[in-house]
Amino acid sequence: MTSLFQILMMILGVARTVILIHFVMSWLISFGVLNMRQPLVAQIWDGLNRLLEPIYGPIRRLLPQMGGIDLSPVVALLGIYALQIILTNNAALFM
Repeated sequence: MTSLFQILMMILGVARTVILIHFVMSWLISFGVLNMRQPLVAQIWDGLNRLLEPIYGPIRRLLPQMGGIDLSPVVALLGIYALQIILTNNAALFM
């Protein structure tokens, strides 16, 4: 059961990393550091959007409109941190 706990923590860590990469990449695109006309940048951006839309979509429907500010990555990260805390505090159940 310890391996199940470690696998769940690893999955949450990978999800957190992907969300952070998407967040940073969105800022780099917004400020013109990354050009969306480059095929590699466009493919990575499209892949990240397709990967994260099932997570962001329900969160966006719950949050009120913020005038162009998307808080769904922040809420998703807070949810991941909360899950990690819950799993860590209940690690004895996995042993």
